[in-house]
Amino acid sequence: MRTVPPYIYVGAGGFLGAMLRYAMTLMLQGLHINIPYGTLVANTAGCLLIGVVVGLSEDIPFLSAEARLFLATGVCGGFTTLSSLIYELLQMVRVGHYLIASLYFFLTFSGAAIAFMAGVGVVRVFIRG
Repeated sequence: MRTVPPYIYVGAGGFLGAMLRYAMTLMLQGLHINIPYGTLVANTAGCLLIGVVVGLSEDIPFLSAEARLFLATGVCGGFTTLSSLIYELLQMVRVGHYLIASLYFFLTFSGAAIAFMAGVGVVRVFIRG
């Protein structure tokens, strides 16, 4: 029996994550007042999902290695976007919007960290009891 190569799981997840990311950007593009909400929400939601994956993978073998590759590396990797974040920050700085750029940076990284911890915490509460 042939096994599926790991890059297939990552590629399939990345394809799904990238499509979800683009759909979210289209849905939220009308909210782009001063902060690009599509990127902010994608990065925060992706960190929440990675937190859930980590929570499901720690101490108990709830997720297979293939599922972790598909979800964490693939879906979250395709869904979240550091490159867009950096591009958007630099665009804000170029036009002199330093306060908005700082707020966006802070919201993204603090929101992502809180979302990751929340994802792990939710799994601990509901799955592990």
